[in-house]
Amino acid sequence: QVLLVESGGGLVQAGGSLRLSCAASGGTFSRYTMGWFRQAPGKDREFAAAIVWSGERIYYAYYGDSVKGRFTISRDNAKNTVYLQMNSLKPEDTAVYYCAARMGSRQFQDRGAYDYWGQGTQVTVSS
Repeated sequence: QVLLVESGGGLVQAGGSLRLSCAASGGTFSRYTMGWFRQAPGKDREFAAAIVWSGERIYYAYYGDSVKGRFTISRDNAKNTVYLQMNSLKPEDTAVYYCAARMGSRQFQDRGAYDYWGQGTQVTVSS
């Protein structure tokens, strides 16, 4: 069982930045693919970013089209934590952001492929 706890959400003006954190406990964190998803009111939960374990100490980062070039995902295995640095925020980035974890590297954009989820953290971007 893996427990995920997000933090770092809040209210920010358009153009600003936030960094989300997701602390994990349980399991072998270094071997998990970690993802960030977001869900705006009335919309489906969409893929934002993932950092995929590719064996040994190799990881690859992937991003959804709507955040590419503005968001950066990273991880600190010593702290069992994954981060989402969000820059140049837009009002359309307003959503609840969820951290997720899974073993394996395929289908990392598919929310159904993840086994564990955090409770979510609200990000609100004002215009």
